[in-house]
Amino acid sequence: MQDPSCQHRGPGLPSPSVREAASMYGTAVAIFLVILVAALQGSAPPENPFPYHILLDPQGTLELSWNVSYIQETVHFRLLVRGLKAGLLFGMSDRGELENADLVVLWTNGDSAYFADAWSDWKGQIHLDTQQDYQLLQAQGTPDGLSLLFKRPFGTCDPKDYFIQDDTVHLVYGILEQPFSSLEAINTSGLQTGLQRVQLLKPELPVPTMPADTRTMEIRAPDVLIPAQETTYWCYISELPQGFPRHHIVMYEPLVTQGNEALVHHMEIFQCAGAFESFPHFSGPCDSRMKPERLNHCRHVLAAWALGAKAFYYPQEAGLPFGGKGSSRFLRLEVHYHNPLKIQGRRDSSGIRLYYTATLRHFDAGILELGLVYTPLMAIPPREAAFVLTGYCTDKCTQLALPPTGIHIFASQLHTHLTGRKVVTVLARDGRELEVVSRDNHYSPHFQEIRMLKKAVSVLPGDVLITSCTYNTEDRKLATVGGFGILEEMCVNYVHYYPQTQLELCKSTVDAGFLQKYFHLVNRFNSEEVCTCPQASVPEQFASVPWNSFSRDVLAALYGSAPISMHCNKSSAIRFQGEWDLQPLPEMVSTLEEPTPQCPPSLVQHPAGPTVVSLSRGRG
Repeated sequence: MQDPSCQHRGPGLPSPSVREAASMYGTAVAIFLVILVAALQGSAPPENPFPYHILLDPQGTLELSWNVSYIQETVHFRLLVRGLKAGLLFGMSDRGELENADLVVLWTNGDSAYFADAWSDWKGQIHLDTQQDYQLLQAQGTPDGLSLLFKRPFGTCDPKDYFIQDDTVHLVYGILEQPFSSLEAINTSGLQTGLQRVQLLKPELPVPTMPADTRTMEIRAPDVLIPAQETTYWCYISELPQGFPRHHIVMYEPLVTQGNEALVHHMEIFQCAGAFESFPHFSGPCDSRMKPERLNHCRHVLAAWALGAKAFYYPQEAGLPFGGKGSSRFLRLEVHYHNPLKIQGRRDSSGIRLYYTATLRHFDAGILELGLVYTPLMAIPPREAAFVLTGYCTDKCTQLALPPTGIHIFASQLHTHLTGRKVVTVLARDGRELEVVSRDNHYSPHFQEIRMLKKAVSVLPGDVLITSCTYNTEDRKLATVGGFGILEEMCVNYVHYYPQTQLELCKSTVDAGFLQKYFHLVNRFNSEEVCTCPQASVPEQFASVPWNSFSRDVLAALYGSAPISMHCNKSSAIRFQGEWDLQPLPEMVSTLEEPTPQCPPSLVQHPAGPTVVSLSRGRG
């Protein structure tokens, strides 16, 4: 079945007669407008039907824009291709690999051009998908290049398709530089390829009204020469004016230097600890030996942005306090540059613009740290594909620290180091898991942002917050222990909430005494000795464990049953009064199941095979 969509004359791609082009173009535009207007009604501002956009490649030749229709559970994409050669492929995969990917392909055999829903196998070989769920709506030449408009449902129940959820999505692309005789003749191994991470499904939330006295402050990198290396984290210390009074941050937005949109991956602003009167000024790589040690005490998140995100608004009734008595005047800007082509000579002054008001809102917003304590007591064995560690904010802590009316979580920032693959926080009450606070089944440590929740989650005194992280250590030979180092691990969810309380950290770790019992048990069943003498550190003990099925399974069982030590801490890092060691794990009588795609019968007639794309030059 052939389904001509629209027209554009591009280099190397054939074109039809003028009469055919006019007919097909008029039909396609009419159909496209009807479909797009219906799909986007109520989900996008009329002045901007594609509110989200990113550059896919470092050169900026592939620009993706998109919109989400929650009513139809569909994503509409607009892909602008500058300097089209012989075609391209675009799609999604579990971790950004081009093998086993869900793809849409535009290609030519030298005579005709085609658009098709496809997939790649474990060898990178491209195959036509029997279920064509990517639907081409328009292909048109513009002064900027070829514009492709197409759509795809969130879930298709096609085993070869990616299930689009509101977590991180790894977008992949490849450039076709020559014609191929057929779709099956394409293999991703010989292509120029790349990946980009985004959150496609953004929550639909009303934009709060800004106070009349709103002012702005820009925290920018100071004309940084971006290093010609793939990954750089740049740290810069900024300073608020002397005597800067208490304000509420009500909004912030990114400021990306023009031309660097594909290089600036994510940015964060941290406030330094108020316990220090001053911090040394610094501008340089965050891992530099010249970076002052005191900068490690600048960890209180004020703002975080990642590629594809737009402005972040606080709820109308709350604002994030900064300035005033007890608040540090020093801020640390951290910019992550992703420069895979190692481009030289590029300068950058990107940063974040804060919107703040002296008219304080009804509630102070706060940030609560959930998950695991930074300690080597929690470890992941080597060669693990999916090892889970769980941290608890127990009912005892929330009962003591939260106000009678509870708190309302409205945003979340998940965090692990390099081996983290999934993170989820669940709210439980009376032994039953009630709802997911935040979940990312495709989490990447290279893509971290503060994400607004679709709806606020209310946490009452006596509730439990359970944060679980899944790790992959298949490429490691030794155990990975918890800690601050980049090769160590973390499991954290920074939840943003109101009203602010004294509770700043609610995390757990396994009881140290029970972990020593584990090492003794391993010694009883193995010839290799794990030193259990007092002078041996826990990282040294884990390094000497003989990793086999017994030692792995017993460690997982220990973490799932042994008593925990709770850190129920105030902002001063002092625990709330009470007994927090040797606490029992919260017992759950019912748990939540992971979501699965729903598959109602489709009323849309899908093409049975590739769509013939007749491309002619359109007016931009």
